[in-house]
Formats: sequence, C-alpha cells, structure tokens
Amino acid sequence: MQQWWTLPWLCALLLGLMGVRVSGSDFQHHRYEDMVRALFAVQSECPYITRIYSIGRSVEGRHLYVLEFSDNPGIHEALEPEFKYVGNMHGNEVLGRELLIKFSQFLCEEYRAGNQRIMRLIHDTRIHILPSMNPDGYEVAARQGPEFNGYLVGRGNSREIDLNRNFPDLNALMYYYEKTSGRNHHLPLPDNWEHQVEPETLAVIKWMQNYNFVLSANLHGGAVVANYPFDKSRDPRIRGRTTYAATPDDKIFRKLARTYSYAHSWMHKGWNCGDFFDEGITNGASWYSLSKGMQDFNYLYTNCFEITLELSCDKFPPASALPREWLGNREALVSYLEQVHHGIKGMVYDENNNPIGNAEISVSGINHDVTSGVDGDYFRLLLPGTYTVTASAPGYLPSTSTVTVGPAEAIQHRNKT
Repeated sequence: MQQWWTLPWLCALLLGLMGVRVSGSDFQHHRYEDMVRALFAVQSECPYITRIYSIGRSVEGRHLYVLEFSDNPGIHEALEPEFKYVGNMHGNEVLGRELLIKFSQFLCEEYRAGNQRIMRLIHDTRIHILPSMNPDGYEVAARQGPEFNGYLVGRGNSREIDLNRNFPDLNALMYYYEKTSGRNHHLPLPDNWEHQVEPETLAVIKWMQNYNFVLSANLHGGAVVANYPFDKSRDPRIRGRTTYAATPDDKIFRKLARTYSYAHSWMHKGWNCGDFFDEGITNGASWYSLSKGMQDFNYLYTNCFEITLELSCDKFPPASALPREWLGNREALVSYLEQVHHGIKGMVYDENNNPIGNAEISVSGINHDVTSGVDGDYFRLLLPGTYTVTASAPGYLPSTSTVTVGPAEAIQHRNKT
C-alpha cells in the first residue's frame, strides 16, 4: 500500500479587510425570498467560484439552499478538504442565518478585491454554507418580529419538532462499544431511520453522506459560547448536573472551540448573558445533556468534526444590532474555517496506484478512526505532535508511518509497502 502524508499549512496572515461596509443599511433580516435573492446575488457576482444547490425541501416545501465556494465549484478535488457552516437550525435563532449571508457576501467581495488570505482559502478548501436549515420555523418567528419573539416561537420546524433532537441517537451505541471494544467511528444507523426523522434532518443526513466533510460549525443563539462534543452525557445526573462527556478527540475539540472563542470579540471573556464559561467554551454534556443532537451525530456517523456556536444572548436581535455582531464574528468565522487545514491529510493507494476508498485511518492513542473518500484521500484533524498513523483496508496489508504535525508549511512523507 502506498500513501502520501501531507502536513497542512498554517495561515498566519492577518485578515486584510478591503472594501467592507458596516453601515446599518447593509444589514437586514432576510425572509425566505430575501435570503434566496441574496444567495443568488452572490452567485451572480462571483460565478466562477460559487455554486448554489439544494439539499432538499422543508416540510412546507422551501428549498434548503447551500452556497458553495471553490475554485472548481461542484467538483471534489483530491486532498482539498470539505467544510460546512450551518445556520438557523432553530428557526427563532436568527443571527447565524444573517451572519452566514453576510459571510457569503464577504467571501465574494474579498476574493474579487484580491485578499490573499481569502483567495487561498477558496483555492484550497471547498466551502459549503447552509444559511437556514429551518426556513419554515424562521417564517413563524419572523412573523412575531424581534420585539415580540418568544423563546420558543418558531424554534422547531412547521411540525414543531426540534431538529437538534431529531438525529438518530448513536451516542448510546458508542458508549456501549466503548465498554466492549466495538467500532469507534461510522456507527450504523438504526433500521427505518429515514422514517423517524423530519424532512430537514433527512436532507442534512443525505448531505453528509454525499460529501466527505472534515470540519463544521452549527450556528445557534440564546447564549454566547463555543460548545463541543459530546452533547450527551455518559452518566445520569449527579446532584442536578450532568458530567463532562469527552470524545477521544477532546483536546482537538477544545482547540477548535477556543479558536472561535478567542477570535470572537467578546466570547472568550466568559461572562455573557448572565452565564460564565471559562475561555468562552464548554463541553456540551457538562453544560446540559442533549440526546439526538447534530454535532454528536457528525462525529459518530461521518468523518466530520462539528461544534455548536451559541452567538447571541438575544435569539432574534434587532437589525440595528447586526453590524456589531458581524464585526464581532467576522474574524472568528474565517479563523475557524482555516482549522480544516490542521493535522494530516493523504492518499491511500494500492500497489498499482489505484486509490482505495473507505480505508480506515487510525492514530495510536486516539480511539476514533476516519476513513478515506472515494478518491482515496483522507483528512485527520490533529494538534501539533508526533503520531503513529496506520492505514488499513480489507485485502491489503496495513501501512504504518510516524508523522509529525507542526505549525510549519506543509511537507510530504511517502510510505510504500
């Protein structure tokens, strides 16, 4: 088996902000038709680096549109990681939706202006932006408006189902496997799962199946904190509190959460919305236990590492608050996206240089494997350090290499057996 190991680049450039307008007239709340027009306007302005596609429809038939940024839209390029941002999963938590619309405009504008940092991101990354996972719930919340919006009005979809409690529960199976030395990744879905989830959830799961996402963030509101897996506690409540539920990748998840928190203008300060979170981050289960959530599902069913970003005390802030929120989140959105290039990436080939898909990539000491994509490429997020990495596939001898991950420019290591 032959493999290429590539250490990723670390972008150390400061964000060059060119032509970014922050006047209040540039910010507004977007109803569904307004959002669609805004996304297609971006696509029209930057046609060679964008693509719009729908991953499905909501209960009421609204398209779940994704805006893709890439130097080759619509094409997966080997060794180019796939990244996603998801907003508005809870319909009445609207800041993420507006930030992702603005972020899309920003990427287009900065690319056209020649911002080297943004150009490099778009050339080296395939970026997928889903501004609204729950357009039906948003319309319910929007009819109430910012002044009268209730804490729960529009949270669920049109059937009033909370989409962040609607994914198949793989945590219970994972916790069982931990005790029995079972699988540690890509856990099987339950029978008839497609009939047990909402159309929006089904669309997102199919999306995950069709793209080999590496890193993701899910934008929420109601607090200001970067929340990382696991969301579901392994243990019952103890004295009214749930306990910390660490993943095997707890260290990298903490790093990812801190990346967003410290790049955010005030999240890292900890005191927000009457709560305190040290460094502006929290383990999900340590905060409160949640079953059938999306971030845990990403980690247990796919190669994707996802965190949940709670971005505002007010779930439906007035339009006048949006400029400040954009400036507070702009650098964090870029910095977090750049993390998709940290760790190792490589190709898995056989002796005839044929790519091997679905090969397992294991890292000694971290009980969570990832798999190669159909093109034989794989991505493994890791902190700087030296690792023993093994690639294996049925019918082939496993190949093991020692790889050093550092903050320097990418280097390549070739291993052939």
